[in-house]
Amino acid sequence: MIKSSKILGRSAAAFDLARSIVKAAPTDASVLIIGESGTGKEIVARALHNRSNRSEQAFVAINCGAITPTLAESELFGHEKGSFTGAAATSIGCFERANNGTLFLDEVTEMPLAMQVLLLRVLESGSYHRVGGSTLQEVNVRIIAATNRDPKEAIQAGIFRSDLLYRLAVFPIRVPSLRERKPDIAYLAQRFLDEFNLQENTQKTFSADALQNLEAYNWPGNIRELKNTVMRAFILADDKLAIAPINPVFSATPPEVKHGYLKIPIGTPLNDAQQAIVTATLEHYDGDKRRAALALGISTKTLYNRLGQPHNASKD
Repeated sequence: MIKSSKILGRSAAAFDLARSIVKAAPTDASVLIIGESGTGKEIVARALHNRSNRSEQAFVAINCGAITPTLAESELFGHEKGSFTGAAATSIGCFERANNGTLFLDEVTEMPLAMQVLLLRVLESGSYHRVGGSTLQEVNVRIIAATNRDPKEAIQAGIFRSDLLYRLAVFPIRVPSLRERKPDIAYLAQRFLDEFNLQENTQKTFSADALQNLEAYNWPGNIRELKNTVMRAFILADDKLAIAPINPVFSATPPEVKHGYLKIPIGTPLNDAQQAIVTATLEHYDGDKRRAALALGISTKTLYNRLGQPHNASKD
């Protein structure tokens, strides 16, 4: 097995992905990583950087969809003091911070069109001006981009430039979804549990059927959803992580916790809604079952029943 695959899994799909990383990493070719949300595109980008000749230099990541068009140029190239209202000091941009290293453009197809023009210009010339500046800045940066869209569909929709795609996709890498690599589910779940045990100095393990229930689910949120699921079970568990069969309908529109309130979609099955309330309350109290039960107005025994865990009165 190629060493890079250890971060990705043990399936044939993970092996193919690792092989692409090993082939592309030593070069300076621009890489476009394509994959669904939560598949680990930034992990792939960091693996490319860490195996490259630039590994000792900076890795700078920017979410292109989170930048407003008015601030795009300043974010990319920096600005000089006084160049616009609020520019109290000179600031360097992403390109300057990543000079001689790697610049990771996450969700690149969400980049505003005006920003795409600026990006294409610096990719072609290797130079730029800070906003409000007259000095030409030379830059040597390796570009790795990522998207959860089909880039050709983005071009057809008129939201992404075809000439920019050709510049970015010198070496395209597709990251498979978790449902395409089911043999990796148990492996990744155990890696996440090992990580949480190390952080908290615990020795928790999965219950007998927990891994089977994880492997039976299709994971629309991919690796990110799997990690969050294991984390929740870890918080709730005393010794054994109990993970019940996951309801795909409920999971597709999960409850949202914000500012101490729980938002549950209309039409959620009653049992699922109750489970969400219990889980969110327990997480709010950092896994303290006594306080959670008290807040919910139920006994700790009832709380354990709702969690599908055996009740041991000596631990209460």
